[in-house]
Amino acid sequence: MKLRGTVLTMSFRPVLSEKYFTQTMDHFNFNSMGNRTFLQRYLITDKYWDKGHGPIFFYTGNEGDIWEFALNSGFILELANQQRALVVFAEHRYYGKSLPFGKDSFNIPQIGLLTVEQALADYSIMIRELKKELTATQCPVIVFGGSYGGMLSVYMRLKYPNVVAGALAASAPILSTAGLGDPRQFFRDVTADFESVSPKCRDAVREAFHQLKELAVEQEYGLIQSEFNLCKAPSSAQDIHQLFGLLRNAFTMMAMMDYPYPTHFMGNMPAYPVKVACETMLSGSNLLTNLKNTAGILYNSTGALMCFDLYSLYVECADPTGCGLGFDSMAWDYQACTEVNLCFESNNVTDMFPPMTFTGEERERYCLKRWSVVPRPDWFQVQFWGDALSTATNIIFSNGDLDPWANGGVRKTLSSSLIAINIPEGAHHLDLRGHNDADPMSVLSARKTEADIIAEWVKMERRRIQLSL
Repeated sequence: MKLRGTVLTMSFRPVLSEKYFTQTMDHFNFNSMGNRTFLQRYLITDKYWDKGHGPIFFYTGNEGDIWEFALNSGFILELANQQRALVVFAEHRYYGKSLPFGKDSFNIPQIGLLTVEQALADYSIMIRELKKELTATQCPVIVFGGSYGGMLSVYMRLKYPNVVAGALAASAPILSTAGLGDPRQFFRDVTADFESVSPKCRDAVREAFHQLKELAVEQEYGLIQSEFNLCKAPSSAQDIHQLFGLLRNAFTMMAMMDYPYPTHFMGNMPAYPVKVACETMLSGSNLLTNLKNTAGILYNSTGALMCFDLYSLYVECADPTGCGLGFDSMAWDYQACTEVNLCFESNNVTDMFPPMTFTGEERERYCLKRWSVVPRPDWFQVQFWGDALSTATNIIFSNGDLDPWANGGVRKTLSSSLIAINIPEGAHHLDLRGHNDADPMSVLSARKTEADIIAEWVKMERRRIQLSL
């Protein structure tokens, strides 16, 4: 089946070439690894580039396979076409095929080289060397990123302003991940998305979870298995906790991916999945069946699953919003155990989900047991400025009002060059996606503003470079 939103982005695959860059393993310790290197994957196209003169648009890859982000960030290629730019999508170390120690990368102590600081240094070195190789030393560089990748774009501008002239940070929760804000905010905002479709939808979800909890208290495990079509009957409080997490994660993903057209990005989603979920929750009198079917929008979009396996469809980790699956989930779990602070909770008062805490103490216990590390909860406030951003320049913070990550980021313009763009009908970094006929006017306006600002940054940087020669 062809999906309109996917077909557009998939057309970019032949444009991008996959290459590998010889990258330093440890940028900051001369003894630990010496000058050992690994192969870091990147995607590149000069199809639109005014060679040696046009800007360089560099995507700061985040927690996954770089193709996944490239194929869902068509705006960057469309903008490159307009502004005659070279485009590079760089893969984050320890994700996709960029594994410093191969299959041993997720062992202790090898995983210790997975830090934000190392990733930023990777990108800076790659940009510097590619500029030399491509005779592009005078070409201004603009970095782009979405979500964690957007955070990295902000940090690149803060830490390496000598390398990058500006940053577009889409849906970048730089405040909440630094431990600034309310731990209830995320799941409150997930709930608000469903409530905005219908308060009855929110109430139905809350009541369904209440009924499930009542069955669990009575240890009606066989009934729970049949109601939720589980492959194996739950048999403990931990199994019920896992089921709660799996179900809550489905609503989280639908809120994040609430795009106006079908997508293949972090799962297969229909157009307006929050609306579809609410229609499902209100489709009959059996709320438990409705809850199962709503979760199936994410976990069984093809209808091919015969039953739900609690522990293979969802992995609990140090990120209550979900780490994903496979090796990438292990890498993100480690990052959430070290630098990225994600102590979010649901409480069934400000949100529609069962009470599920994840306090700093719980995080510390989990991370010490899993990775033998103790998190540094306030490190981002020191290393990457927290909310004290007033002396920074040339950063766009874009956020969609439908995105539960939005209120963990910068929502107000801080200066003439620290610009917040809010997108009323936007979900998670919708503005980075390629044009689609179903796009709301608010995202079209946002992209136009972003394009104009970036063009001005490129002109400013070009003038600066010329004056320095």
